[in-house]
Amino acid sequence: MKYKSVFDIIGPVMIGPSSSHTAGAARIGRVARDLFGKEPTWVEIRLYGSFAKTYKGHGTDVALIGGILDFETYDPRIAESMDIARAKGITFEFIEEDSHTDHPNTARVKVGDEQSDLELVGISIGGGKAEIIELNGFELRLSGSHPAILVMHNDRFGAIAEVTQLLAKYEINIGHMEVSRKEVGKEALMVIEVDQNISEQQLEELATCEHILQVARVVE
Repeated sequence: MKYKSVFDIIGPVMIGPSSSHTAGAARIGRVARDLFGKEPTWVEIRLYGSFAKTYKGHGTDVALIGGILDFETYDPRIAESMDIARAKGITFEFIEEDSHTDHPNTARVKVGDEQSDLELVGISIGGGKAEIIELNGFELRLSGSHPAILVMHNDRFGAIAEVTQLLAKYEINIGHMEVSRKEVGKEALMVIEVDQNISEQQLEELATCEHILQVARVVE
């Protein structure tokens, strides 16, 4: 097995006690916050497998809420995240699920407010790393370890080319890209991991491209 850096071996700087159940969970929560684009007023989290069995003792609950509050994995406020969320008026609920999932550390996170909501499924894969495998019903693979752009668009000819041409215009290199759709000619989702954070201005320009319905970003 090859490692990219020493940090892949010793793991990230984090609040304990478990890289999988705490740091990985915080990353899942933080991606939900990034993609929602603002602080939610309510949170619903369904836990599966090992997460459901040990989340209280391993701090998975406080880590997920800490991530949703935009705390880094090493932020000491994670330990008090649920109290902080309550003080902000954020309501949250944890639901232990018995159903089987492909990965033992799985969380379905739904966040929202009076205007909108977002639902994703994340898995903690060890060493403080996490992947997002579903977003609003679309299957995807998003590591959360790199800057990324998510583009909801109409499934039309030229939509992908227009987005990639705009990224090329700003010399933004694509590290990984995939497209998923539920039905031909309907809505589709582009997931693009890039080598540098995209700016708010560039994100707004992406949103003006033809056939684009919604854009969001995950910053490093």
